Amino acid sequence: MTHIEKYRSRLMTAGQAVEGLNSGAHIAMGMATAEPPALLGALAETVTKADIDDVKLWYFHSMDHAGETVLQPDLLGRIRPRCMFLSAIERQLLGAQEPGTKSPIEFVPVAFSDSPRLFEKEVPLDMFVTTVSPMDRHGWFTFGTSNDYSTAAARSAKKLVVEVNPNMPRVFGASLLHISEVDAIVEHCAPLAEVHAPEMSPEEATVAATIADMIDDRACLQMGIGALPGAVCALLQDRRDLGIHTELMTPALAGLIQCGAVTNQAKTTYRGRSVFTFAMGDRPFYDFLDDNPAMHSAPVNIVNDPRHIAKNRNVVSVNATLQIDLGGACNSEHLMGRQYSGSGGQLDFVRGATASKGGKSIIACQSTAGNGTISRIVPRLDGPVTTPRNDTNIVVTEYGFADLKGKSLNQRAEALIGLAHPKFRNDLANSL
Repeated sequence: MTHIEKYRSRLMTAGQAVEGLNSGAHIAMGMATAEPPALLGALAETVTKADIDDVKLWYFHSMDHAGETVLQPDLLGRIRPRCMFLSAIERQLLGAQEPGTKSPIEFVPVAFSDSPRLFEKEVPLDMFVTTVSPMDRHGWFTFGTSNDYSTAAARSAKKLVVEVNPNMPRVFGASLLHISEVDAIVEHCAPLAEVHAPEMSPEEATVAATIADMIDDRACLQMGIGALPGAVCALLQDRRDLGIHTELMTPALAGLIQCGAVTNQAKTTYRGRSVFTFAMGDRPFYDFLDDNPAMHSAPVNIVNDPRHIAKNRNVVSVNATLQIDLGGACNSEHLMGRQYSGSGGQLDFVRGATASKGGKSIIACQSTAGNGTISRIVPRLDGPVTTPRNDTNIVVTEYGFADLKGKSLNQRAEALIGLAHPKFRNDLANSL
């Protein structure tokens, strides 16, 4: 059979593609902008009509398509989310939970970099559903914006179902999927979910300026999500020969490529190419990714491997946290007694950047939360340790920065108290 014949033989409706789903099945879905809306809708409908129960749904970072289908409140119980990174969808579901009742979301602690191994060795996946870019004349799709764990899940699942969306960019790198690997195909044209940076506070602008001053020509960048990393990138447009090796590709990083600040010529690995594992942004950003040979998508176990990150020189990793204790340990995932997000790839890049020759790992936050009523610098963390104190390098708030490497616990406490809001400093000092 030709590639086109194979394609046509696998083409079907979304309902047909998810037929055979049984109670107790393990399903994984593509994350973020790779959520397949038609397939998720068909899964929700199938579970409802067939009275299927106890379907385990594995994923990182859900968005609206999942919230409107498989993560509807009235389906929880029949569909049991095995979520590895909470987003606004899960936080809303948990917020509506009745006191004393069992959580509708089962959070699975795992490093983002370890999620491919989870699907390859630990989770017996019955089905993987995801969005892909259209097939080329040689029979190849790409995973588009979401490589992450998708390459592992796609090849580990008993059944692979893809939703072909012409709006999904065709992305270069280790992102190829051949028609011979696919069991079922659904065609569905829908806009990709768009993410826009939130408004930035004056405190975040100050933090961004402090961080930007630490980034020199030829640095290799990893930036997280949100207003702060975008503000840092906006201040780097006069730099030369920057590189990108990042978990998340964003419009802010793309802007540095477009203005010429990023050339990737000083990198050791993937010289001349910007490396990432998943991408979120707006429509012009997705158009920029499409068919762009300067972009290199790779699985998260490669992109987030600290040993691989450290092969590049002058890696600068910028990540946010929710709390820092006076020893330097960071809680970046737990808030007000509940899981808020997940560990993601923070620790991977903290360790990779620190091990890089000339590298810097930067943990940033505003000094307060709750409209200034809560200090983010605390005597003891309220949640789990995302980045251990042994690994924390540079901490930045609107009151400056502190390099914790080589400092004793007393020296660390003194430095971090100096980064706290002045109205909390006496209480912090008295807690020692």
